[in-house]
Amino acid sequence: MDYPRRNPRASARGGSQQPESITAREEELEAYKTALQPVVNGAQPRNIFLYGKTGVGKTAVSRYLLERLRQDTAQFDDVNLSVYWLNCTNLSSSYQVAVNLVNTIRPPEERISTTGYPQQRVFDILYEELEAIGGTILLVFDEIDHIGSDDEILYELPRARSNGYLDSAKPGVIGISNDFGFRDDLSPKVKDTLCEEAIHFPPYDAPELKAILRQRADGALHEDGAEQGVIPLCAALAAQDTGSARQALKLLYKAGELARAAGESAITEDHVHDARSELEQSQIEHGMRELTQHGHLSLVAALQLALDEDTPARVREIYPRYRTLAEQSSIDPLVRRRMHDHLADLAMLGILERHSRNEGRAGSQYYEYEFNVALGLVCKVVSELDSVVVPDRVTRQL
Repeated sequence: MDYPRRNPRASARGGSQQPESITAREEELEAYKTALQPVVNGAQPRNIFLYGKTGVGKTAVSRYLLERLRQDTAQFDDVNLSVYWLNCTNLSSSYQVAVNLVNTIRPPEERISTTGYPQQRVFDILYEELEAIGGTILLVFDEIDHIGSDDEILYELPRARSNGYLDSAKPGVIGISNDFGFRDDLSPKVKDTLCEEAIHFPPYDAPELKAILRQRADGALHEDGAEQGVIPLCAALAAQDTGSARQALKLLYKAGELARAAGESAITEDHVHDARSELEQSQIEHGMRELTQHGHLSLVAALQLALDEDTPARVREIYPRYRTLAEQSSIDPLVRRRMHDHLADLAMLGILERHSRNEGRAGSQYYEYEFNVALGLVCKVVSELDSVVVPDRVTRQL
């Protein structure tokens, strides 16, 4: 990535190490590079919003391009660039973002408490830190959608200079989101400010994933470490599901683990299919563990009926079991309609299978539920729960 509009100073370092190249994101790289051009020109940086599903290269492209930008701007006397990253996964408000950004900038011994300050005071501390750094400052907020509707900081930071809070510092915000709807849900004033440049990262298709996997495999596998059809199969399976490079790489890595455990010298397509099954089971198991209390109660209620071989079961049959379990667990039960929402969530996660039934012209439509995963796996997960009372008969199944 070169910026030919400027002449580098004679004392610039040469021969710096090239970062790993980016595959199958040429259009996005070009749009991103154009959006970052004001940084090289010494101007106020634009605010950039990147969105797309997980695993489609938003963070990888950002790290690659910003490192190249840092190297390029090091050649210019009048550009002083600083880049700070903040992952917002566990942050749910502008206050928390501001506090954590201050603590990212400061050394450990000078970090501030995450509570106890008025929000404006935290903003003032942040402005003081940015002004002390000076120059161009790019603030990268990964997983920015986690802050929800409390998006004030995304309005304040880009306008801090024009509002008189900053003099020498020129901040720019880069927001990265997996949630397509987050951009639309931003307040109008934030949307106008943050989304000056919006770059969409679509899911990878099979040929793109194949190219990415081949690039990674060249450095990770022996020459004959995988049969010819393995990489195309991994790429095709991931493209059909999410279009995620992360998923494709996990699939190839897991297939390699299975081949190594079996003492085989090469990964086969059978290893890929087995890896896919294990990863899907692991994902479902994780989904069960991460349910809310009422989700767990609904799961155990359905499990009791399944162990009695009384599934598929209707909501009216599951709900009494749910109420009993809630009372035994000292949890206030939800009304039947709300409990039904949790069954629908279990179906969406692939844990339950939902069948639509219709009793005909004189009857009504209703749903029946049965498990879409092995009951042994469900019993294993449920037996380890500490948030709800699990019947002894469930643990005896192990």
